[in-house]
Amino acid sequence: MCIKQEIIPLFDDLETQLNNEGLMQHHKEIVEYFNTRGVSTIFLFRRNLLRRMISILANSYDRDAKPLNGTHKSHVHSPHEAAILASYKPVINATTLIPSLRQVEETTKKGLEYFKSTRHIILYYEDVVKNHTKLAEVQEFLKVPKRELKSRQVKIHKGSLSNHIQNWVDVEKALNGTKYESYLHADYRK
Repeated sequence: MCIKQEIIPLFDDLETQLNNEGLMQHHKEIVEYFNTRGVSTIFLFRRNLLRRMISILANSYDRDAKPLNGTHKSHVHSPHEAAILASYKPVINATTLIPSLRQVEETTKKGLEYFKSTRHIILYYEDVVKNHTKLAEVQEFLKVPKRELKSRQVKIHKGSLSNHIQNWVDVEKALNGTKYESYLHADYRK
Protein backbone atom coordinates (compact mmCIF):
# COMPACT_ATOMS: atom_id res chain seq x y z
CA MET A 1 0.00 0.00 0.00
CA CYS A 2 1.40 3.39 -0.99
CA ILE A 3 0.42 6.55 0.86
CA LYS A 4 0.70 9.73 -1.22
CA GLN A 5 1.07 12.74 0.97
CA GLU A 6 2.30 16.28 0.47
CA ILE A 7 4.20 17.75 3.36
CA ILE A 8 4.79 21.46 3.89
CA PRO A 9 8.28 22.32 5.21
CA LEU A 10 8.74 23.19 8.85
CA PHE A 11 8.08 26.86 9.55
CA ASP A 12 10.87 27.81 11.93
CA ASP A 13 10.25 31.47 11.36
CA LEU A 14 6.52 31.58 10.74
CA GLU A 15 6.25 35.36 10.63
CA THR A 16 8.88 35.65 7.88
CA GLN A 17 7.53 32.64 5.99
CA LEU A 18 3.98 33.93 6.09
CA ASN A 19 4.86 37.44 4.98
CA ASN A 20 7.63 36.73 2.46
CA GLU A 21 5.86 33.94 0.67
CA GLY A 22 2.46 35.60 0.47
CA LEU A 23 0.79 33.06 2.71
CA MET A 24 -0.97 35.75 4.72
CA GLN A 25 -2.18 37.64 1.67
CA HIS A 26 -3.44 34.53 -0.13
CA HIS A 27 -4.33 32.35 2.83
CA LYS A 28 -7.81 31.43 1.57
CA GLU A 29 -6.48 30.01 -1.69
CA ILE A 30 -3.62 28.24 0.08
CA VAL A 31 -5.91 26.69 2.70
CA GLU A 32 -8.18 25.48 -0.09
CA TYR A 33 -5.18 23.97 -1.89
CA PHE A 34 -3.91 22.34 1.31
CA ASN A 35 -7.31 20.84 2.10
CA THR A 36 -7.97 19.71 -1.49
CA ARG A 37 -4.55 18.07 -1.83
CA GLY A 38 -4.36 16.64 1.67
CA VAL A 39 -1.28 18.65 2.63
CA SER A 40 0.06 18.01 6.13
CA THR A 41 1.56 21.08 7.73
CA ILE A 42 4.08 21.19 10.55
CA PHE A 43 4.33 24.50 12.37
CA LEU A 44 7.59 24.75 14.30
CA PHE A 45 7.84 27.62 16.76
CA ARG A 46 10.15 28.71 19.53
CA ARG A 47 8.72 29.34 22.96
CA ASN A 48 11.48 31.86 23.63
CA LEU A 49 11.00 34.61 21.05
CA LEU A 50 14.20 36.35 22.16
CA ARG A 51 16.20 33.24 21.18
CA ARG A 52 14.31 33.23 17.89
CA MET A 53 15.31 36.84 17.31
CA ILE A 54 18.98 36.06 17.97
CA SER A 55 18.84 33.16 15.51
CA ILE A 56 17.25 35.32 12.83
CA LEU A 57 19.75 38.16 13.30
CA ALA A 58 22.69 35.76 13.34
CA ASN A 59 21.41 33.97 10.25
CA SER A 60 21.03 37.29 8.44
CA TYR A 61 24.57 38.26 9.42
CA ASP A 62 25.91 34.91 8.22
CA ARG A 63 24.08 35.25 4.91
CA ASP A 64 25.89 38.56 4.29
CA ALA A 65 29.29 38.03 5.96
CA LYS A 66 29.73 34.29 5.21
CA PRO A 67 32.35 33.71 7.93
CA LEU A 68 32.59 29.97 7.18
CA ASN A 69 34.89 29.80 4.16
CA GLY A 70 32.73 32.23 2.23
CA THR A 71 29.58 30.12 2.45
CA HIS A 72 26.28 30.76 4.19
CA LYS A 73 25.23 28.07 6.66
CA SER A 74 22.22 28.35 8.90
CA HIS A 75 22.90 24.89 10.37
CA VAL A 76 26.29 23.36 11.12
CA HIS A 77 27.66 19.91 11.90
CA SER A 78 30.79 20.65 13.92
CA PRO A 79 31.48 22.43 17.21
CA HIS A 80 34.18 24.46 15.43
CA GLU A 81 31.70 25.85 12.88
CA ALA A 82 29.15 26.47 15.64
CA ALA A 83 31.72 28.47 17.63
CA ILE A 84 32.52 30.62 14.60
CA LEU A 85 28.85 31.42 13.99
CA ALA A 86 28.16 31.96 17.71
CA SER A 87 30.93 34.55 17.90
CA TYR A 88 28.60 37.06 16.22
CA LYS A 89 26.68 38.91 18.92
CA PRO A 90 23.85 41.00 17.50
CA VAL A 91 22.75 44.35 18.85
CA ILE A 92 19.02 44.24 19.51
CA ASN A 93 17.07 47.47 19.32
CA ALA A 94 15.80 47.69 22.90
CA THR A 95 13.36 50.47 22.00
CA THR A 96 11.47 48.38 19.46
CA LEU A 97 12.00 45.02 21.16
CA ILE A 98 8.62 44.72 22.91
CA PRO A 99 6.62 45.90 19.86
CA SER A 100 8.61 43.40 17.75
CA LEU A 101 7.85 40.53 20.13
CA ARG A 102 4.20 41.57 20.20
CA GLN A 103 4.09 41.62 16.38
CA VAL A 104 5.53 38.09 16.18
CA GLU A 105 2.87 36.87 18.62
CA GLU A 106 0.07 38.58 16.67
CA THR A 107 1.27 37.31 13.28
CA THR A 108 1.64 33.78 14.61
CA LYS A 109 -1.84 33.89 16.14
CA LYS A 110 -3.32 35.23 12.90
CA GLY A 111 -1.48 32.62 10.81
CA LEU A 112 -2.69 29.76 13.00
CA GLU A 113 -6.22 31.13 12.81
CA TYR A 114 -6.01 31.24 9.00
CA PHE A 115 -4.73 27.66 8.78
CA LYS A 116 -6.79 26.10 11.58
CA SER A 117 -8.93 24.10 9.13
CA THR A 118 -5.87 22.38 7.64
CA ARG A 119 -4.37 19.12 8.84
CA HIS A 120 -1.50 20.37 10.98
CA ILE A 121 0.58 19.83 14.07
CA ILE A 122 2.20 22.50 16.23
CA LEU A 123 5.66 21.84 17.63
CA TYR A 124 8.03 23.90 19.73
CA TYR A 125 11.76 23.72 19.09
CA GLU A 126 12.51 23.55 22.81
CA ASP A 127 10.18 20.54 23.20
CA VAL A 128 11.80 18.70 20.30
CA VAL A 129 15.25 19.30 21.83
CA LYS A 130 14.15 18.22 25.33
CA ASN A 131 11.77 15.39 24.48
CA HIS A 132 12.66 12.95 21.73
CA THR A 133 9.17 11.43 21.79
CA LYS A 134 8.04 14.59 19.96
CA LEU A 135 9.67 13.22 16.81
CA ALA A 136 7.69 10.00 17.22
CA GLU A 137 4.54 12.16 17.42
CA VAL A 138 5.52 13.83 14.15
CA GLN A 139 6.04 10.48 12.45
CA GLU A 140 2.65 9.34 13.74
CA PHE A 141 1.06 12.58 12.48
CA LEU A 142 2.63 12.06 9.05
CA LYS A 143 1.54 8.41 9.05
CA VAL A 144 5.01 7.19 8.22
CA PRO A 145 6.73 4.14 9.75
CA LYS A 146 8.35 5.00 13.06
CA ARG A 147 12.12 4.94 13.19
CA GLU A 148 14.78 6.46 15.37
CA LEU A 149 15.69 9.90 14.09
CA LYS A 150 19.02 11.55 14.77
CA SER A 151 20.43 14.91 13.80
CA ARG A 152 24.05 15.74 13.14
CA GLN A 153 23.36 19.42 13.64
CA VAL A 154 25.29 21.20 16.35
CA LYS A 155 23.53 23.87 18.39
CA ILE A 156 25.01 27.29 17.68
CA HIS A 157 23.71 29.55 20.46
CA LYS A 158 24.20 27.49 23.62
CA GLY A 159 23.89 28.68 27.18
CA SER A 160 22.80 31.99 28.60
CA LEU A 161 21.41 34.58 26.23
CA SER A 162 23.57 37.20 27.90
CA ASN A 163 26.52 35.58 26.09
CA HIS A 164 24.88 36.08 22.70
CA ILE A 165 23.62 39.68 22.75
CA GLN A 166 26.04 42.58 22.49
CA ASN A 167 23.76 45.04 24.33
CA TRP A 168 22.48 42.58 26.92
CA VAL A 169 22.05 45.23 29.65
CA ASP A 170 19.72 47.27 27.41
CA VAL A 171 17.70 44.19 26.45
CA GLU A 172 17.47 43.11 30.08
CA LYS A 173 16.22 46.58 31.11
CA ALA A 174 13.64 46.58 28.32
CA LEU A 175 12.17 43.20 29.25
CA ASN A 176 12.40 43.26 33.06
CA GLY A 177 8.97 43.68 34.62
CA THR A 178 7.13 42.80 31.38
CA LYS A 179 5.34 39.64 30.30
CA TYR A 180 8.47 38.87 28.24
CA GLU A 181 10.85 38.87 31.21
CA SER A 182 10.92 35.06 31.28
CA TYR A 183 12.69 35.10 27.89
CA LEU A 184 15.76 36.50 29.65
CA HIS A 185 16.09 33.38 31.79
CA ALA A 186 14.24 30.59 30.01
CA ASP A 187 16.63 28.00 28.67
CA TYR A 188 16.81 24.39 27.78
CA ARG A 189 19.70 21.97 27.89
CA LYS A 190 21.13 19.98 25.04
